[in-house]
Amino acid sequence: MRSSSGRNSSGNNGGSRGGNSGGRGGSGGGRGNHRGAGNNRDDRQGGRPKKPRPEERRYDVGPGASQEGPKSGRGPGARGGAKGGPKKPLQRGRSVPATSREYEARAEERNRERYAGRKDVKLPKTFPGAEQEGERLQKVLARAGYGSRRACEELIDQARVEVNGEIVLEQGKRVDPEKDEVKVDGLTVATQSYQFFSLNKPAGVVSTMEDPEGRQCLGDYVTNRETRLFHVGRLDTETEGVILLTNHGELAHRLTHPKYGVKKTYLAHIVGPIPRDLGKRLKDGIQLEDGYARADHFRVVEQTGKNYLVEVTLHEGRKHIVRRMLAEAGFPVDKLVRTAFGPITLGDQKSGWLRRLSNTEVGMLMKEVDL
Repeated sequence: MRSSSGRNSSGNNGGSRGGNSGGRGGSGGGRGNHRGAGNNRDDRQGGRPKKPRPEERRYDVGPGASQEGPKSGRGPGARGGAKGGPKKPLQRGRSVPATSREYEARAEERNRERYAGRKDVKLPKTFPGAEQEGERLQKVLARAGYGSRRACEELIDQARVEVNGEIVLEQGKRVDPEKDEVKVDGLTVATQSYQFFSLNKPAGVVSTMEDPEGRQCLGDYVTNRETRLFHVGRLDTETEGVILLTNHGELAHRLTHPKYGVKKTYLAHIVGPIPRDLGKRLKDGIQLEDGYARADHFRVVEQTGKNYLVEVTLHEGRKHIVRRMLAEAGFPVDKLVRTAFGPITLGDQKSGWLRRLSNTEVGMLMKEVDL
């Protein structure tokens, strides 16, 4: 009884399954057909549209697309995306030019039309007299070596700069370096591209820039300079000491002209004993073959036994003047060194060394000869 009822219940269950799904042996296929039947729900009337699989999606949407089905690859119509297709440029009054050159040409044409009837724009003046020619004073001072432009502006603010005899009290003044006379603290500024050097000439060096006999000369110390330099005055071959080199012709001329009386100082080694009135004799004048020669100053610097080191200062520049004066007085010179040329002193400069003069030294030299 139990088995019969169990079979009947299973039969009834199977019948119900078969009634709902067509049975296992039916054309629907039982459980297998139950899953398949779910895929055909979209085919019913009134159902949702069929959603294509990824491999079945079409990318050739938009105008001009064909209706034949999916194509391989992305066509030109898919640049704007699968949903919206290619995006068109917005039309807002003007058309967007095709190339950047065309765009630039149109922009330039519009600018020309915009400014065609306008007059030239005048730039504002930064200070009175900006239209004048020349260079700004602080720039000229900076180029001459007085520091940065800001430092030169401070010199002007301190009323330490004058142009053509007038103190400058405002910034931005323009000067002509070729014509205007510029001074700082009363000393003339070399505004042009002049160069000034002091050489401690060794003994045996000829006081010329070139020597046809091949001897060592002054030019050997300035061979690497861009501009041509020349010496101011001379020193005989065996005399050592200060000799100036420059490319400023007028300054060199005045420094050696007797009219301006620029003093030169020498140290001479002689053998004594020397009389007390030697200095007076030199100041009163020594008769030489080419006229009288007078010393401006004389003093004994050092004495070691019979060896004397004397200092002689004079403003004359005749050849061998110190040697000839002391020899005429009865004291031949064993060694001679020029220790100063005007305000330029030898100091601790070593023999054979060349140094550039400072702005102050150049100004003092120019003041010495009224430049």
